[in-house]
Amino acid sequence: MQQFVRTLTVATYGKGLTEITSQIVGWVSGLTIETGMLTVYIRHTSASLTIQENADPDVQTDLERFFARLVPEDRRLYRHTSEGPDDMPAHIRSALTQTHLAIPVLGGRPALGVWQGIYLFEHRRRPHRRTVALHAIGE
Repeated sequence: MQQFVRTLTVATYGKGLTEITSQIVGWVSGLTIETGMLTVYIRHTSASLTIQENADPDVQTDLERFFARLVPEDRRLYRHTSEGPDDMPAHIRSALTQTHLAIPVLGGRPALGVWQGIYLFEHRRRPHRRTVALHAIGE
């Protein structure tokens, strides 16, 4: 059994989904494991991770619009407002989504479906540099 770790820095452009599939697949494909498990973990509380369709960009647009309706930016709704009107909603959106993903490794690659992509979901308005930790274990 072997283990590998790597950290990615992902630049976001404000609210929305940033696909990080190619960086992750490229890294895993270069490892010496054929079968195992990949963990992808974001080290932030106002952004998250998701696996979503990567063929139709309308999926991303609809997700962003849904979360805007579900968790509005309205200072009257929250006590934690010192970091701006988008901060507490970002924490709630992150709590409703995922901070880590577990993806099987089969044939030396993450076992994603044909239309699946791995996305960093930025919940803040302004651009950020986010850190994503990768851990692969297998043989």
